[in-house]
Amino acid sequence: MKIFHEISRLPEFEKDIKKLLKRFKTLEDDREIFIKNGLNLYHKLKIDNKGVFQVPGLKIEIPKIYKAKKFACRFFKGKGVQSGIRVIYSYFEEQDKIELIEIYYKGDKQSEDRERILKYYA
Repeated sequence: MKIFHEISRLPEFEKDIKKLLKRFKTLEDDREIFIKNGLNLYHKLKIDNKGVFQVPGLKIEIPKIYKAKKFACRFFKGKGVQSGIRVIYSYFEEQDKIELIEIYYKGDKQSEDRERILKYYA
């Protein structure tokens, strides 16, 4: 089942996930589930579970840049979506395309890499 027309990853996202996979072994599978459930819910079914929101203050009109706070990582048993994993992505509504920008663990850093976002989309 294909939910979005295209899903791609920035090269930096690849580096982020490789680094995190050493610690959180289930991350790749969790990412698939997150797209199927979280992003589908928000963008396709228009159901806001308060887990995804637009990154404020970027002054970028297209694409819209989002941060997902609710990301279930099975590595953190019993925490559900409160895993502390954050995913930053862009959504091109016209092309129905998701581009994964950054993934990080909240314990390692407080917020998204705005420089990276602006490098690609400003």
